Amino acid sequence: AAGAAHLRPRAVGAGGAGGRFEVGRVEDLDPADWQVPPQCIPIHANIVNYEWSRLTALTQFDVVMMDPPWALATANPTRGVALGYSQLTDADIERLPLPELQTDGFLFIWVINAKYKFAVDLFEKWGYDLVDEIVWVKVTVNKRLAKSHGFYLQHAKEVCLVGRKGRDPPSARSGGIGSDIIFAERRGQSQKPEEIYELIEQLVPNGRYLEIFGRKNNLRDFWVTIGNEVTGTGLPEEDIAQLEQEGRIEGAVYGAGKN
Repeated sequence: AAGAAHLRPRAVGAGGAGGRFEVGRVEDLDPADWQVPPQCIPIHANIVNYEWSRLTALTQFDVVMMDPPWALATANPTRGVALGYSQLTDADIERLPLPELQTDGFLFIWVINAKYKFAVDLFEKWGYDLVDEIVWVKVTVNKRLAKSHGFYLQHAKEVCLVGRKGRDPPSARSGGIGSDIIFAERRGQSQKPEEIYELIEQLVPNGRYLEIFGRKNNLRDFWVTIGNEVTGTGLPEEDIAQLEQEGRIEGAVYGAGKN
């Protein structure tokens, strides 16, 4: 896929025509050497205090996808998600301006078990009908289930809910595109499978795509990606200033509801 070009060859030793190349991993890259895909638009910003009107004034999106840093009930959360701090409150996520970002289109939200009902209620609040869900079955390099701890059962999957608002985007396809099951290797922390992007691009070819809470390893051609780690160079200046002045970042939640 075009958007995965930055994941494939990387130069080793001398560059140019005589240079050697090998397949590398995103995790091995120095953020200073990170190269943004040429047709990607990264927005380095804090989701909570970003001036969304700057974006909504320019365009509406056919597809929005996000993997929110859900606030957990545990006292020692370890998700380490996309914002560079632990979690966001449900209220902060609920205030995201989805109604302004889409007139017609699809919304993909990755959910955890504890927030499944809340996410379904969000669809209704934002004006979406829940139309489908996608299950990512995580496997190891040896094609075994990649299990992790859960409260009752070990978990080897993640779920992405799919909502639709208004009408289908003009280029949307119907008739059973792709599959609602993705078998893919477990990636780096909070990194979702590349197959989800390919599925979305099959469903809505040549669409206007937005990812919220994206990181540097999510950047993809023809997507707008917003998050405070999209450059791999640290927090946005506004967050750094808040930390220096107030000792915290707006919207950040540490532990069981602690600021």
